[in-house]
Amino acid sequence: MLVESAPDMEVVGQAGTGVEAVELARSARADLVVMDIRMPDLDGIGATRLIAADEDLAGVKVLVLTTFDTDEHVVEALRAGASGFLVKDTRPADLLTAIRTVAAGDALLSPGPTAGLIARVLRSPQPPVSGGPDGLSGRERQVLGLVARGLNNSEIAGTLGLSPLTAKTHVSRIMGKTGARDRAQLVIIAYESGLVTPAGDAADRSGPGTGTAVGAGGAGAGAAGPSPYRTMGA
Repeated sequence: MLVESAPDMEVVGQAGTGVEAVELARSARADLVVMDIRMPDLDGIGATRLIAADEDLAGVKVLVLTTFDTDEHVVEALRAGASGFLVKDTRPADLLTAIRTVAAGDALLSPGPTAGLIARVLRSPQPPVSGGPDGLSGRERQVLGLVARGLNNSEIAGTLGLSPLTAKTHVSRIMGKTGARDRAQLVIIAYESGLVTPAGDAADRSGPGTGTAVGAGGAGAGAAGPSPYRTMGA
């Protein structure tokens, strides 16, 4: 009902299980899937992983909803290919903004203890979600560090004295070199590689400043375009 109330969104399907979510994503061709982590048959993490791995669904974004923003499954969902997450008690207007943000190609990480959550989970060795930052230039490593702190392209540009277009180009190149699906995976890569460390640890190696804070990682909510976002829930 909430999504249907938005003039720039259209609900194209609802799934009750993870298996149904994957099948519906393939048939309905939604722009974005609002995914619950806990579902029968196949949980939201597994469903997200299958959607992200399907080349035919390369343009489909996944926004995960969870009961608690300290849920360590959130990091598993981001590793699986989710573009962001929110807690279920998020205000209705903020949920719609989140859908627009993720649909526009930006990452959305619920504020609060997100940085500590990611850092804590990533302390234990795990296979990287994609390529590491080893092949990045010094400037690209700086940009990646700022993405991991939650800065959008305009903020990155202001911090490094670049134009917003140059900052955007750097982010695109970093995604290409690391094989990251989106900015959310760039955050994971930055933490997994040790390029960025949580506040209170040793200073991060990404460039100017110390400490981290992860918030909305994109360029804002994004203006509603003339075409509705096709959304499905699972």
